[in-house]
Amino acid sequence: MVLVRLLVLSLFHMSLVGSQPTQSQQQASSPTHPSGEQSPLGTGNLSFPWSRLRLPRYIIPLHYHLLLHPNLTSLSFTGSVQIQIDVQNNTNWVVLHSKGLQISKATILDQNLAHLSDQVLPVLHNPSHEQIGIFSPRVLSNGQKYFLYIEFGAKLAEGFYGFYKSTYRTSTGETRTLASTHFEPTSARMAFPCFDEPGFKANFSIRIRRSPEYISLSNMPVVKTVEVDDGLLEDQFDASVKMSTYLVAFVICDFKSVTATTSSGVQVSIYAAPEKWQQTRYALEVAVKMLDFYEEYFNIHYPLPKQDLIAIPDFQSGAMENWGLTTYRETSLLFDPLTSSISDQLWVTMVIGHELAHQWFGNLVTMEWWNDIWLNEGFARYMEYISVEATYPDLKVEEYLLHTCFAAVGHDSLNSSRPISSPAENPTQIKQMFDTVSYDKGACVLHMLRHFLSDDVFQSGIVRYLRKYSYRNAHNQDLWDSLANTCSEEDFISGKHCYSSSQASKNAVSKHLNINSYLLQYLFLWHIPLTYKTDASSTIHRHLMTTHTDSIHIGEEVNWVKVNTDMTGYYVVHYEDGGWDEMTKLLLENHTALSYKDRTHLIHNAFQLVTLPTDVAETVYSVGAQDDHGWASLLHTYNISLSAAQKNKILFALTCSRDANKLQRLLELGLEGKVIRSQDLSSLILMVARNPQGHHLAWNFVKKNWDTLVEKFQLGSFCIRNIIIGTTGQFSSPEELADVQLFFESIKEQASQLRATQVALDNMQKNLRWFQRNLETLRNWLNKQMQ
Repeated sequence: MVLVRLLVLSLFHMSLVGSQPTQSQQQASSPTHPSGEQSPLGTGNLSFPWSRLRLPRYIIPLHYHLLLHPNLTSLSFTGSVQIQIDVQNNTNWVVLHSKGLQISKATILDQNLAHLSDQVLPVLHNPSHEQIGIFSPRVLSNGQKYFLYIEFGAKLAEGFYGFYKSTYRTSTGETRTLASTHFEPTSARMAFPCFDEPGFKANFSIRIRRSPEYISLSNMPVVKTVEVDDGLLEDQFDASVKMSTYLVAFVICDFKSVTATTSSGVQVSIYAAPEKWQQTRYALEVAVKMLDFYEEYFNIHYPLPKQDLIAIPDFQSGAMENWGLTTYRETSLLFDPLTSSISDQLWVTMVIGHELAHQWFGNLVTMEWWNDIWLNEGFARYMEYISVEATYPDLKVEEYLLHTCFAAVGHDSLNSSRPISSPAENPTQIKQMFDTVSYDKGACVLHMLRHFLSDDVFQSGIVRYLRKYSYRNAHNQDLWDSLANTCSEEDFISGKHCYSSSQASKNAVSKHLNINSYLLQYLFLWHIPLTYKTDASSTIHRHLMTTHTDSIHIGEEVNWVKVNTDMTGYYVVHYEDGGWDEMTKLLLENHTALSYKDRTHLIHNAFQLVTLPTDVAETVYSVGAQDDHGWASLLHTYNISLSAAQKNKILFALTCSRDANKLQRLLELGLEGKVIRSQDLSSLILMVARNPQGHHLAWNFVKKNWDTLVEKFQLGSFCIRNIIIGTTGQFSSPEELADVQLFFESIKEQASQLRATQVALDNMQKNLRWFQRNLETLRNWLNKQMQ
């Protein structure tokens, strides 16, 4: 999944791997039934049989047969699911996930599809754990397979998770409706009862009923369409490969598509609203190129017959890697040469590269549990760089990787950062794992390992990992084991190609580097693979630092030493004893002696650079938005534009106004969700917050509308996290800090579940200390300059 680009500084703790998650021992409370969930069916005196957040491991789903009938007029859906299960312990209960679904019938059948009971089975609900328990009067026997059959229904969700409604407006002003899904991490349970954990992989056979004016899409191709009652059509999709529930997807819409075929015969289609159909051509070109590249890089054929990419008008994140049906924000997939910039083109290319990398790293091999989500997201983030560099070198993606690592280092400097792999049990904790640590720090650690091991060895280790765990689940350590045993310290220092079978047998990396302990929490010692170069030669020197302090004999007289060549290592360098003066002198006299990556790295290490806008159209719009007429004209253009990229630039410009009333109006329009879509509200809040006239405006808006924002975006989501961190990031006075602390205290129960609140407080305290330490010096300097 790709998170949305936001105009906010990402900030980063030199800790990487935490402990494995443990199942919650908290006892289930007595079942309660809030609005939207009916009372249990025939529960009698039965109590809920399971107390843990994680499902029992002794019932394994094998195959889902899922039928769904969404009604885009009533904005509701009905469905049924028949799940083949493998029972590995005698039990009378089946416990699985369900959230907000009305369960109307539940039965259990044996292998011959004979009912185990003549009665409808009792269904108990535990809403706090989003689970249901189905009671069987006959014992389900160890070693036997059964079929669990459930009928259900619900309203299409209002937000951006589960099976939710979306709308778009045509150029004539007509509003059209579609239904789409977003299940990662824990929302498949909002669409159908299921074993909604990544370790429960199964096959899915999906059928969708629809009106003839719509089409339906899912992970697999349609194999048959039949007419059913009332003129409805039923699309029957081919059975899927074995996959996790969060990767299941289906869309019902009236979109149009363009199609092409990869060199290996995979059919690639791009879907968008009919009037935006012409903006799909670039994405089609990229997707075909990327699939061809990944099949060669991973040396594993893409396992499905098709890959659909679809632009959803209402979409909270940047994109989602559902297997065979990747979903995107319109800004992440559509490209209009008349209104889109080069930066928009790079973004579309990177996002497609990210989601298609997931088809192998994440979909084919999936993390066992969400504590290791960095295995998915860190790798896909890094593959954005590798894939775009290989297929579109003119886009100069190298700068993007530098900024990715800058963001990671910045966040890691805060006490509120976390290990790269951290415990996460409930849905709120799990959503918070999709953050800068998992994405950016994960990518930068992989970048360092790639340069440590060499490109070829890194690639062979990745292929080894993917082949070994295909259609299965893996842990953090499984990746390290696949990358280890390929390189000795001597080979690394000499810069030689590292891999050989004899070196592997010596377990050299485990001895000299020990990837596992290398990635422990900050209390442990890092083994740092240092690289450096000097003015004496063009050779890149290597040294493995394994102690708290170390010294390197340069060997000859040199004028300067640049450490961390091209910023391939994940660490910050400080040049003492006049070292910075030497680097400054070098840059003034002969800056080409260092690569642009090295020059950028030096500046970043010294000043912690600030994501400035470079797009010309955006700058022009921003100037135009300063007067009343220009602002009103831009808002009108925003309202009628069919280009999502253009709308993004205009929205940024509108938030540059110095008129607080205009900024307040934008926030209200975002909350209303008509002119400015709700999916853009979190970005809008951050844009207003970074405007000096909007700091307190945005923060007061968040405080006033907190409950509505949580309802829209869900507690723990990256949108809520960015809203909290972004609106407080400019605060630097004791009064502002006290105000934020007071608000967090007023929402104590929610704030205690969010890591973002501590990040926000850390940032403000850091700002406060900076001002206390530097304000007087800065004021004196400015006064001297003005004399």
